[in-house]
Amino acid sequence: MLVLGIESSCDETAAAVVRDGREILSSVVHSQVREHAAFGGVVPEIAARNHLMWLPPLVREALARAKISHGDLACIAVTRGPGLIGALLTGVQFAKGLSLAWNCPLVGVNHLEGHLAAARLEHPDIEPPFIGLVVSGGHTSLYRAREWGEYDLLGSTRDDAAGEAFDKVAKVCGLGYPGGAVVDRLARQGDPARVKFRRPMPGKDNLEFSFSGLKTAVITRIGEMGGVPAGDELNHLLAGFQDAAAGALVKKTLAAARITGLKTAVVSGGVACNSRLRELMLAGADKSGVRVIFPSPALCADNAAMIAAAGSIAFERGRRDTLSMAAAARLPLEYRPAAGSGLA
Repeated sequence: MLVLGIESSCDETAAAVVRDGREILSSVVHSQVREHAAFGGVVPEIAARNHLMWLPPLVREALARAKISHGDLACIAVTRGPGLIGALLTGVQFAKGLSLAWNCPLVGVNHLEGHLAAARLEHPDIEPPFIGLVVSGGHTSLYRAREWGEYDLLGSTRDDAAGEAFDKVAKVCGLGYPGGAVVDRLARQGDPARVKFRRPMPGKDNLEFSFSGLKTAVITRIGEMGGVPAGDELNHLLAGFQDAAAGALVKKTLAAARITGLKTAVVSGGVACNSRLRELMLAGADKSGVRVIFPSPALCADNAAMIAAAGSIAFERGRRDTLSMAAAARLPLEYRPAAGSGLA
């Protein structure tokens, strides 16, 4: 079964072809970092216009790299939410046009499920139930995956997403946008013990997150230091911030595994590329007897292969969407099949 995936939820334009929900035949991504860097963040209208320009050539390239034609496709999977509404509308309307022109079934995908399904692309054996942590610039949420397509929200951020906090700290420190990778690189050269920050939301069985206070603590510390430090002092500051943020993510994820009794966790989303998060998560999981799966960095960032993987799951479960399918800026991942639907 061949599925074309289309992703345009934020500032990455992407297309991919995936076979049987697990094998990537092609995956192409156009990054808009340069277009948005001058503004210090994503400008929704610029993002939507770039998606409009790049989707046609990227889909052609994805099909060519996979060495297939549109007639070979079982369905077209497209991100319908959550995300920037203008960006989502561009991708959804484009996918609808392809579906109509090619007489090919259409499946709308939740972007967050795409991040969880990314694990299947490199770990074909992964099957629910498991704990899923989706951690990115716009999302920080813990889920219990009962089955593919059936998720319980266990906890999420009360304010800033983890990636948002990284970007804001980077901006305050004059490190540019996006800031996550820069913070990670500089923090690796620092000592987190030199500048300590309290890990947010420390409750033992509380599975919610909060990063706004941590961000404010960094800003306050900078004020106490008389301004943004340089050299090793900046590295130590960032190392302390990164250690606190990553530590909170690890603690809550392992607490979720303990509370639910599950022994597998999938950690995905852009912040899952962070080296300190990976280091602490793997060490903590080893002590707790939990298997942790991180997709490779390319599959943690927004991409269309993960959308095709999630679309394959939905298609196999009988999902078909019509041309009336709407994009949604907010789209909860929790989903339970209705009684008598044949999907229970």
